[in-house]
Amino acid sequence: MRAITQNEFGGAEVLTLTDLPKPTPLPTEVLVRVHAAGVNPVDWKTRDGGGMAGMQTLPLVLGWDVSGVVEEVGFGVTTLKAGDEVYGMPRFPHAANAYAEYVTAPSRHFAKKPKNLTHVEAAGLPLAALTAWQILVDTADVRAGEKVLVTAAAGGVGHLAVQIAKARGAYVIGTAREPKHTFLKDLGADEVIDYTRGNYDGSDIDVFVDLVGGASPASVRPGGLFVGVPSGVDSAIRDDIRTSPILVEPDRAGLEAITALVESGELRVHVDATFPLEDAGKSHALGETGRTLGKIVLVV
Repeated sequence: MRAITQNEFGGAEVLTLTDLPKPTPLPTEVLVRVHAAGVNPVDWKTRDGGGMAGMQTLPLVLGWDVSGVVEEVGFGVTTLKAGDEVYGMPRFPHAANAYAEYVTAPSRHFAKKPKNLTHVEAAGLPLAALTAWQILVDTADVRAGEKVLVTAAAGGVGHLAVQIAKARGAYVIGTAREPKHTFLKDLGADEVIDYTRGNYDGSDIDVFVDLVGGASPASVRPGGLFVGVPSGVDSAIRDDIRTSPILVEPDRAGLEAITALVESGELRVHVDATFPLEDAGKSHALGETGRTLGKIVLVV
């Protein structure tokens, strides 16, 4: 099979198109023919020696977001069968090898692909949508009427977090440069702030989702929650708020809930750019500009 490999950590030039043996599923695993693979910041950070590099071994096949078709099931698999269209974020933070024509992973790291999405669209969802879901639903349990502030709201996680918070009935404030404001309002954001001109000046935020890092929790109300991705915030800064770092986990139940939102029309993923598998390096170069809307996807 074709795969993008790297033999050393470094810039985009270390990514090389290679032929590797097609994997075989172990018991409880499925073999998925990859149609598309999402590209995330953790990918280029890991490629460069940061991110999840400490949990990988070289040579390395990057990537976690997968959308494709089950080709073979291992012994004991009962939830999926050959021919099922699936998507998922298998094995994270261990290597999933998504930048390839085939992946194997535990069957319960996948869910059925939303029926109204293409594989390219579905590949943009798992890591980013699960991150947003695990922050807003599992950690914060956002309720109707609460105020949610999301930084980098037009990015991969951010644009999905805005919609998930709105689906929960929250009042959502997003930060982004002015050219992205229309995009965010179309997604349902109630307010949009150009962070180059200032910050939110209130102190009534129930849930602050910092997707950039280094944000001040000053706008969080006493008893509110500040969630930083991935590093959190020093809880000693304020002892009257709750703080939580988060690292996304594979989660079939979460994916199924996300599928329900997508199929009901309450959640949509924006794919800003696609690249063929062999241009993975170019996809990283674009992502590292930090100027994309939504997601970047490799077409495998």
